[in-house]
Amino acid sequence: QVQLQESGGGLVQVGASLSLSCVAGGLSERTFNISAMGWFRQAPGKEREFVASIGWTGDTAKYTDSVNGRSTISRDNAKNTVHLQIYNLKPDDTAVYFCAVDLGSPVGHSSPNPYDAWGQGTQVTVSS
Repeated sequence: QVQLQESGGGLVQVGASLSLSCVAGGLSERTFNISAMGWFRQAPGKEREFVASIGWTGDTAKYTDSVNGRSTISRDNAKNTVHLQIYNLKPDDTAVYFCAVDLGSPVGHSSPNPYDAWGQGTQVTVSS
């Protein structure tokens, strides 16, 4: 059974940077290496929205417009881990951040539908 565990959330000031990590348990390294990973977020009263995704080679990253240019998604296939760094945080970045895995997919998707498993989420609160 696939288990995704996010970490790195917390309370930060406007303009600060944050690094989130997600470890995929219950997956062989080979399976992780051929799966796309995504990050989504959900703010209070809003629907879950796409933040970023990365394909299995690590060179097909996609970002939502609101974080494009101030965010980096990366993966460490040897550790079954995906990272999301967000710079110059804004109050609108406040949300619960979730990682997800799309098993066997070479590229990530901005829709949540293709993803096969999700983590429990980690809270990010940006204070002004």
